[in-house]
Amino acid sequence: MTREFTIPYGRTTLHFTIPEAYVHVDVITAADVPEAADPLATVIRALDEPVGGVSLASFTGVRSAAIAVNDKTRPVPHEYLLPPLLERLEALGLPPEAITLVIANGTHTPMPPEEFERVIPPAILARYPVISHDCDDRSAMVYLGQTSRGTPVWVNRRYMEADLRLVVGNIEPHMFMGFSGGVKSAAVGVSARETIAHNHKMLTLPGARMNCYEENPLRMDVEEIGRMIGVHFALNAILNGRKAIVKAIAGDPLAVMQAGIPLVREIAVTPVAAPYDLVIASSGGAPKDINFYQAQKALVPAAMVARDGGTVILVAACPEGAGSTVFERFMSDGQVSSMQEVLDRFAREEFQIGKHKAYLVARDAVRVNVRLVSDMPPEAVRALLLTPAESLQAAIDAALAGLPPSARIAIMPAANAVVPMLGSAA
Repeated sequence: MTREFTIPYGRTTLHFTIPEAYVHVDVITAADVPEAADPLATVIRALDEPVGGVSLASFTGVRSAAIAVNDKTRPVPHEYLLPPLLERLEALGLPPEAITLVIANGTHTPMPPEEFERVIPPAILARYPVISHDCDDRSAMVYLGQTSRGTPVWVNRRYMEADLRLVVGNIEPHMFMGFSGGVKSAAVGVSARETIAHNHKMLTLPGARMNCYEENPLRMDVEEIGRMIGVHFALNAILNGRKAIVKAIAGDPLAVMQAGIPLVREIAVTPVAAPYDLVIASSGGAPKDINFYQAQKALVPAAMVARDGGTVILVAACPEGAGSTVFERFMSDGQVSSMQEVLDRFAREEFQIGKHKAYLVARDAVRVNVRLVSDMPPEAVRALLLTPAESLQAAIDAALAGLPPSARIAIMPAANAVVPMLGSAA
């Protein structure tokens, strides 16, 4: 006899079974928090009751505004967040043509105009100017100086030239930034590759981990970049496991983070009594598994609960492949043939965005066996020094063949939405 399970995969789900002989099977998820009954009303209430003493009404008289909005790799509910925010901005006296939406791609490939509808509702696209940030176009940026940690701050000129600078996004766990949200959409999203690289090179330092905020060097650097930019106002959503709005918070960006993090922790932090022999993990489906570059984020919490020498089966569609040519080249140019060699090479070479993804993969893959279930060709998976799976069920059957009935098995349907606390009573 077997038990049946499903797990997100791209825009669909995959089904699999586990024999009933394996009695210790846990499904690890974030807390099942109900979504807001009326998400639009929730956003309007947040704008009516801003935190941190900053209200949009105080910006009457501004002549222009720019909003940093996340790109297609983030499940931000713009259809609820943007309309009431834009309505408030127009109420300040701003005409639509004076309100620019800047797609905050960070180091991701800039989104072409034909893709804008993937993140911005068509009615908004038709009414407001939208641009896609390019982190490599230095001519379109301004230099603001260095942070106290030495990060050179180059920021999108169009965003900086606006009288009122806003950010829209989600607050959620981040594998080395602690938490996303707040000024990050601007400080990382609309800055230069050099800025992001200097910030991200701190990911090997103590404190650069999930669920760490005040002691996180990358996050504190991001907050300083946000202050240098002068981000005036943030509107952030907190989502549940179904990617639905639980709460919206608006106001001063730092106050928004301080108000939102406790709720995110309440939802995401999950006690785990002991490590698992086998972890079957998904990033929650699209858009989190749009490519391996994004899907890797689910490997971090999955590996956190896997025992040394255990197996993680990462379930990620990856329709856009690896997601980074630098990452792909670093793993497949013939200079490395094992995950330990990846770590050694990363330590020798100059830091570069994309190479850091290789480090993050190898950091976990030297300790646990990683199998990837994806739409990527098997040779493309092997080029990343990973083991491709013929199918999810085949990968599970192969892993179970070497495990006794007493083995501990975990299923994580949305792994990167969970902050596992190993050693806590489950």
